[in-house]
Amino acid sequence: MSVRTHVLVTGLVQGVFFRDTCRRAAREAGVAGWVRNLTNGQVEAVFEGEPEPVHRMSEWAARGSDAARVDRVRSWQEEPEGLSGFEVLPDGVPA
Repeated sequence: MSVRTHVLVTGLVQGVFFRDTCRRAAREAGVAGWVRNLTNGQVEAVFEGEPEPVHRMSEWAARGSDAARVDRVRSWQEEPEGLSGFEVLPDGVPA
């Protein structure tokens, strides 16, 4: 059974290797999805896969990379889209 979690991370999360570290952690966990910087200073990510690894990635997002300072994480569940692989997307505008 595949699940999908969408997260928005607030704090010192840009310019601190958050996205690259997230990509490596997700690939090691076998989680599909993407991560990107937003123009408002947040980081947005989607984690898709088996429930336990997706849950671990959501917990990872609450800590971030070693240089990050996460102040807040908002997360919600969505319908899985059948993504494969994990990538860093170009910067985007908040929804």
